[in-house]
Amino acid sequence: MTYTTHTQQAIPSYFRDEQALAQAELYTHLESQAEAVAPTQDPLTSRDRRIISEIIQVEPESVRTIWSEGGITVWVKFVGGGRLAFDRDWFATRVAEVKATLPETPRERNQRLETELKEACAVFGLYHGEIDYLVFSTKVYRHGHFVGFIGANEDGWYSNPRKYGLDRFANSASEAMPTASYANAFLGVQPVVAA
Repeated sequence: MTYTTHTQQAIPSYFRDEQALAQAELYTHLESQAEAVAPTQDPLTSRDRRIISEIIQVEPESVRTIWSEGGITVWVKFVGGGRLAFDRDWFATRVAEVKATLPETPRERNQRLETELKEACAVFGLYHGEIDYLVFSTKVYRHGHFVGFIGANEDGWYSNPRKYGLDRFANSASEAMPTASYANAFLGVQPVVAA
């Protein structure tokens, strides 16, 4: 009887290189497909990137993400690869300093004003229509009936019961829709009273 003995032979290096390249290409393809199906949510806002970039003196677009390790170290990872480590307390102090000097972006301003408007509308039982964010103004309604216009500009909050006419200015959204006396009632609405 004849027996055949098989021995393992070394795979030539050019086959291993091709296999490694093919494997890397497959992983890249799978990663891009996964991103297309379920895009990862970016935990950093543009303001966060501006703050981080101000601290470490890089372009905001080059910051990919940030995380804390062990409550001691803050890591900043970059888009092009690479990362930097910082002491958590030092980094937190620098973030507070930079936040205090960073001007508010138009988007952040609109978000702040919209939150204030929603809170004021809740107090008076009103709701608002679609907001024109370029000039930050909208129509307000109560029980489906038009009440007036309200908005905010560099002079503060303003309201007007008609499209054309004299705007009345106030320091806050809730003051622009006040209550009690007729002289102060810009839109003439009373706050909602709990029954």
